Amino acid sequence: MPGRTVRKRNRSNIVGVVAIAACASLALTACGSTKDTGGSASAGGGGGDGKVGVILPLLTSPFWQSYNDYVPKMAKSEGVDALKTVNSNSDPSQQITDINNQLNQGVKGLVVAPLDSAAIEAGLDQAERKGVPVVAVDVAPDKGKVAMVVRADNVAYGTKACDYLGEHVTSGKVVQIMGDLASVNGRDRSEAFRSCVKKKYPKLKVLEIPAKWESDTAASKLDTLLNANPDIKGIYMQAGGVYLAPTLQTLKSKHLLKTAGQKGHIVIVSNDGIPQEFDAIRKGQIDATVSQPADAYAKYGMYYIKAAMAGKTFKPGPTDHDSTIVKLPSGILEDQLPAPLVTKKNVDDPELWGNTVK
Repeated sequence: MPGRTVRKRNRSNIVGVVAIAACASLALTACGSTKDTGGSASAGGGGGDGKVGVILPLLTSPFWQSYNDYVPKMAKSEGVDALKTVNSNSDPSQQITDINNQLNQGVKGLVVAPLDSAAIEAGLDQAERKGVPVVAVDVAPDKGKVAMVVRADNVAYGTKACDYLGEHVTSGKVVQIMGDLASVNGRDRSEAFRSCVKKKYPKLKVLEIPAKWESDTAASKLDTLLNANPDIKGIYMQAGGVYLAPTLQTLKSKHLLKTAGQKGHIVIVSNDGIPQEFDAIRKGQIDATVSQPADAYAKYGMYYIKAAMAGKTFKPGPTDHDSTIVKLPSGILEDQLPAPLVTKKNVDDPELWGNTVK
């Protein structure tokens, strides 16, 4: 997930919301193209019709604002009757309530961006009990049934950031401003970055800031870290949508914000691919970002929920849209969409979604 700015409430409020469901969800069996199972008893609307609820994790990040804008456009292009999006406002317990409210409205499908990989199971159980298929976007659940996870390879995010910093910083201290480790995204990016540095760039020393997708936490902890370590050479921000502004402001306040090419420039790599990151790359304030596909998240969230509602299924393998479906250890299928590294060399590429946002 790109980020959030409000602290989660205790997850204990979520546990035990519903009993474990008995209703079977979709089996996943055809590669890169839909396969009609033909049965009228399939979950959801049976023919791919019916209202679809779309639940957002938050709207305080430019990434999720862009995703929110894409949803109605992609729903229309994919022939999905999507209701107005619902914002869970960075609260996992509220997200479970939002799922329940949508189910009570009689939706035949749900597209959800989970806030917490474990806590979302309660909402998935509710949907399963009512025979309503769910597509997860951006974050994979630890448990629970979903028809598909639409996500990019978050391990690759951390590895790409590590390689970029390792190639541009020969030795010294680098910082990773981490996401929420309750989310598989935060765990994947953090561990991948850490492991890559240890294996390939042993002259780098990694300092870590657990920031929980919170901009104020990132700013405060970075300020404290820089007081003790003014010789930082590089920074990896796991979510530009919430960490870009506070990171640049903190560096500026300490007279450490030097543009690329200047002596003392701190090499910075980000994640998200929002227009603000592209502008910062053009100005030389940061060096690179991994473009997380907000447009494709919306498009294929709609594509897969329509397929699931019609009883169509998938199996691991390459798709017809330049991605690969993989089976996660949990048994869930995930369509890993492309997420290119953006630098000054390709920042003006008109195909990047961050250059299409007005």
